[in-house]
Amino acid sequence: MSSRMARFGLNAYRLAGTVASPVVGLYITYRTAKGKEDRARRLERFGYPSANRPQGPLVWFHAASVGETNAVIPLIREIRRRDIHVILTTGTITSAKLAAERLGQEAIHQYVPLDLKPSVSRFLDYWQPDCAIIAESEIWPATVLELGHRRIPQILINARMSDRSFARWRGRPAIAEALFENLALVIAQSDVDAERFRDLGAVPVITSGNLKVDTDAPPYDSAVLARYKKQIGERKTWAAISTFDGEENAAAIVHRALRERDHQLTIIVPRHPERSDEIEAALVKQGLKVARRTRDDVLSADVDIFLGDTIGEMGLYLRLTEIAFVGRSLFAEGGQNPLEPAMLGCAILSGGHVQNFRDAYQKLARSGSARMVRDTEMLAKGVHYLLINDDARRNMIEAGITAVHEMRGALTATVKGLEPYINPLTVKARLLPKAVAQV
Repeated sequence: MSSRMARFGLNAYRLAGTVASPVVGLYITYRTAKGKEDRARRLERFGYPSANRPQGPLVWFHAASVGETNAVIPLIREIRRRDIHVILTTGTITSAKLAAERLGQEAIHQYVPLDLKPSVSRFLDYWQPDCAIIAESEIWPATVLELGHRRIPQILINARMSDRSFARWRGRPAIAEALFENLALVIAQSDVDAERFRDLGAVPVITSGNLKVDTDAPPYDSAVLARYKKQIGERKTWAAISTFDGEENAAAIVHRALRERDHQLTIIVPRHPERSDEIEAALVKQGLKVARRTRDDVLSADVDIFLGDTIGEMGLYLRLTEIAFVGRSLFAEGGQNPLEPAMLGCAILSGGHVQNFRDAYQKLARSGSARMVRDTEMLAKGVHYLLINDDARRNMIEAGITAVHEMRGALTATVKGLEPYINPLTVKARLLPKAVAQV
């Protein structure tokens, strides 16, 4: 441990001890009130376990939310095929449900401990992971420093560094170096991301591509899909997905501008479904008829907006259309993942603020499968053009499917990068007596 890291770590630990009680209290109260905290399992956030640690090698995976969890599932399965146990931590109820549905007994799920030394230490004392693998952009100081102090290899996979985060870290070079020097390996999504991590002091750094390209298409309920398709009939559809504040109103403006000509059904899927009551009220105020998924409303011919107010059903919503505007890009900044609509056969429209998914958008735009719009008027023109031009829409769809196929390979590259850390654990796991390894 360097003297810089030791000084920073000591300050971080002192801070954690000083603020732990009020911070935890406020955090738990806020998260529970917002429906983001599982009351029955909240002790896990303090590092208290709710499952038994299996004997033998154990790898700790952390994925913040649904997107990151989906991305690491194929990698978790690869690790499990090597007889290594896995504990997966996530931060949201939705990602916990996803892990239970898709992984079952393949991995132990726990909520991630709060980034305070007592919670992190308690978690590590019990689980004693041989390696920590963290997805994307999760850098928690107390956790990073405690793992470094215990000399547990910590690896950042599918790593990305947004413009804003990079600027912030560069403004605090001593802190950045004290943290990033603890990473045993960074496997970055793109060359730009890789260079940014190197600039901040991480070594070694390799590039893999985006793990989200190597995941399965999001699941759906075939009976529900068939029912909605029958209700929609011959109507044209388009979707505004992963929308943030202001983008639902933009979708409503587009709908009203086009409905006399195109008679389309507009599907809106907000990024945060807890905003759905507010969104519906605003749409109704504009004279629009709204059907909601949670009410199982019928998509009758007079319905203007189908509000997809559920989590985990993006596979359903995207299969109801061939045109998708991807949100957090027109008014909010950062963008959302365009790979799912591309792999599910949608022509993609997006605003220009897509810094967090720059590499994916560049590749999709170069292929002709994604088009950027400046404002609501340009979005309306883009939607109308794709609704009435079957050839143009199909060309974009085919280009997107091809582009996604060409972008695959991140899983293989990630596994190869992890081999120096995983291969010794594989040997150790397979030397254990079967009866012990299964405990």
